[in-house]
Amino acid sequence: MKTTRIIIPLLFSGVLGLSAACSSTSSTSDNSGNASNSTSGSAAGANSPATDAIGQGGTVGTDAMGLGANQGTLTNAAASGGDQARSGATDSNSGPATYAELSNMPDAQFLLTAASSNMLEIQLGKLAVQQGGHAEVKKFGQMMVDHHTRASNDMKPIATQLNVTPPTTLMPMHQAMMDKLSGLSGKAFDEAYMDIMESAHTMDITMFSAKGNAAETPVVKSFAAKTLPMLRSHMKMAADIEKKVD
Repeated sequence: MKTTRIIIPLLFSGVLGLSAACSSTSSTSDNSGNASNSTSGSAAGANSPATDAIGQGGTVGTDAMGLGANQGTLTNAAASGGDQARSGATDSNSGPATYAELSNMPDAQFLLTAASSNMLEIQLGKLAVQQGGHAEVKKFGQMMVDHHTRASNDMKPIATQLNVTPPTTLMPMHQAMMDKLSGLSGKAFDEAYMDIMESAHTMDITMFSAKGNAAETPVVKSFAAKTLPMLRSHMKMAADIEKKVD
């Protein structure tokens, strides 16, 4: 459970840092007029550092997010959010503000984050089947693969509609979880995996609940509300199994 308490602030800080970056970039784009267009040529010709912030290959169309081609601001703000996460600079009394900020997350950024989360659940689920020691951990892992593969497929047409290309690699906050488990096996894996499952689902439930109530588009609001019961079911199961493997 100690791991869970540490990871949750890291997740929230990472997501909010990226969300703030998107909002900042969107505002800059809106106010820059033709200057934004003149910047786009050089930005398009270089490897955008925004790729590292949201996962390789994950892009957002201007219609979905209000972003111009100059996405460098995203990386700077995201890095700031990451620094706060690494230092644990999360106010324990900031629950309502955190929920409000997640509610204000652009739908496109929500889809990028959800896509990375689905990839995490699938990859960790496969690890659980291979490296887990407890039978229920292995069974839970396979369920994560099945359920989150389906959720990923359900999200694809929504992403297309919003002109969002899902990332092909994990976001840094999700990659850190993957790295933590990749070298473990047996009981050590079981304990760490179930802790991370509680952390990841706590974050996802908060994010999906927020967007289910306050999404910018009806299709995203419907998707978030539809997915929420599955996440809550996973959370309950993870908590029950975590008690058995500790």
